[in-house]
Amino acid sequence: MENLRFCPQCGHEKLLWNNITKWSCGNCDFILYHNTAAAVAVIIKCKDEIFFTVRNQEPGLGKWDLSGGFTDPEESSEETCSRELYEELGLTINPEEFKYLGSQPNIYPYKNIDYNTLDLFYLYEVEEKFEIQLEESEISDGIWVKNPDIDFDKIAFESQKRFLKQFLL
Repeated sequence: MENLRFCPQCGHEKLLWNNITKWSCGNCDFILYHNTAAAVAVIIKCKDEIFFTVRNQEPGLGKWDLSGGFTDPEESSEETCSRELYEELGLTINPEEFKYLGSQPNIYPYKNIDYNTLDLFYLYEVEEKFEIQLEESEISDGIWVKNPDIDFDKIAFESQKRFLKQFLL
């Protein structure tokens, strides 16, 4: 957060960070809110296995991840699920096929800024495993893991670890 030093409104060199949600300028009335971003994670399940991607970039390079990503403006979370599965895996899925399961807060560190996210978890069940077309700039591999064999230390994000532990009980 220390990267933001100058007020974009008046140019004053000291923006004040409240360590939670906002920067303000002590010289003018400028306020910049750093609100929680919405993100989705899709648990793709086939019988007793869950599909994970392997991250090809930071944060979490080389770690397991559920397919998903940040919600764009004017997009529903279900539309985000469809868009992300298409972008990451080449899958075309109707947004109505996702079942909402719950949410977890998370911190997504990116380029020296910690973004607070609210990760919305969805379930997409398949009868058979499918062919995927990986978006290699984001994902290096896709793997199916049996529920009892999930190694939580290999999962990139704390929100996913917490949610999957609850979901698999």
